[in-house]
Amino acid sequence: MLVPQAVRIVMPPVTSDFIALFKDTSVCSAITVIELTKRYSVLALSTGRIVELAVVTAVLYLCMSWPLALLSRWFEARLEQPGAAGH
Repeated sequence: MLVPQAVRIVMPPVTSDFIALFKDTSVCSAITVIELTKRYSVLALSTGRIVELAVVTAVLYLCMSWPLALLSRWFEARLEQPGAAGH
């Protein structure tokens, strides 16, 4: 059957594209990149804790995209197993 073979080949690039799309969407950019960096710059200038707040900002962004990367790896590992995708 052609569909299970196609799913096995297509899923890793599709999940990678989904992660890139998530990071590049206007909603994500408006909320994460602009809001996080704006809040970071305001707090860093007012408190003087530049490095600490930069780390917190990076961790928050990572927390939003890391689960998608884990999901992508899970899909890839699952599809590489014998009998996956309906076999």
